[in-house]
Amino acid sequence: MILPPDHLTTLTAILQTGSFEGAAQKLGLTQSAISQRLKALETRVGAQLIHRSSPCTATPVGQRLAAHADQITLLEARLGGDLAGLSPTARTPLRLAVNADSLATWLPDALASLPDHLFDLVIDDQDVSHDRLMRGEVLGAITTRASPLPGCDVIPLGRLRYLAIASPGFLSRHFADGITPATLATAPMLQFNSHDRLQHRWITEATGATLAPPCHRLPSSEGFVTAARLGLGWGMAPETLVQPDIARGTLNPLRPDCPLDTPLYWQWGRLLGAALAPLTRALKRSARRSLLQGT
Repeated sequence: MILPPDHLTTLTAILQTGSFEGAAQKLGLTQSAISQRLKALETRVGAQLIHRSSPCTATPVGQRLAAHADQITLLEARLGGDLAGLSPTARTPLRLAVNADSLATWLPDALASLPDHLFDLVIDDQDVSHDRLMRGEVLGAITTRASPLPGCDVIPLGRLRYLAIASPGFLSRHFADGITPATLATAPMLQFNSHDRLQHRWITEATGATLAPPCHRLPSSEGFVTAARLGLGWGMAPETLVQPDIARGTLNPLRPDCPLDTPLYWQWGRLLGAALAPLTRALKRSARRSLLQGT
């Protein structure tokens, strides 16, 4: 199926701006023209592509087509760089699946070194972010999956070290009798989302127990640390993110001798390897500086 490039551009403009009006302003068209293009594209693929909400969001099929449009733009940008005489390409959008803790620590350094790109980051747990790559929603993913997905390449980035942390007051209230299966079973736990198993993994490594403590779900790395600082619960946080709090005494490790290291990998579509090479180099460079390397 060959899809009109202007229709794909219209779809991505609606998603980027969040509205038909914004897409019209971005593309220099009327809202009626935007609606007609989208309707024609939906008719062609036989599926709804946009949830007409505020802001507009993509259906699963719309996400797949938007990623397809990003792939075309990326390949055209690569072609423009390879062939002399072609007009310079505008900043190339890259839609990536990344985990929130990488975004809160080492990842921005890599992205800032690529001023010719615009980033559309989808935040998901590192254990499931590769699912979005498998569904074709993103061009690449930072994930804990070491084996490559079909049609993809993968490289190791390094290990992100986590510490189990809580406020001094929380520790005195809930762990006066020590860090044991009994105290961990009742102490409120912080969890990023339903996919986040870091706390459960740490409990098993630290105590050998398999527990299901009461938990708060807070899908924000910075909010996670703030909640721990205020005594809402205990949880796993990147060591680099909580070092200042530990130095000030506003957070304490539950077990300083028991960190949890999470290996991270970069996966991307093999056909886009050459076009994504600058991003891959930037990720490797920043990861070498910020993540633990080796075994």
